[in-house]
Amino acid sequence: MTPEDIAQEFAEIFDDLPTEQINEMLAKNVPFETIEFFSQYAEAFADGAGIKGETRGRLPNLLLFGYLIRVLEERLLPEPS
Repeated sequence: MTPEDIAQEFAEIFDDLPTEQINEMLAKNVPFETIEFFSQYAEAFADGAGIKGETRGRLPNLLLFGYLIRVLEERLLPEPS
């Protein structure tokens, strides 16, 4: 699998899940401190970049999903030789 394949599969899986299941998965697999970090970082980033509205509200999840995809890549992709 390429990193793009991993991201596509990840997006397709999460696109089909209801919010409650996504929240449950995050609670079981991501330390609370990590979730809190991304929330605070997104807030600071949005303030600095002037991001408002719906995009601002989705920014923490976008950052968190990027983090999860990266963790998944590290687990699935072979080490370069």
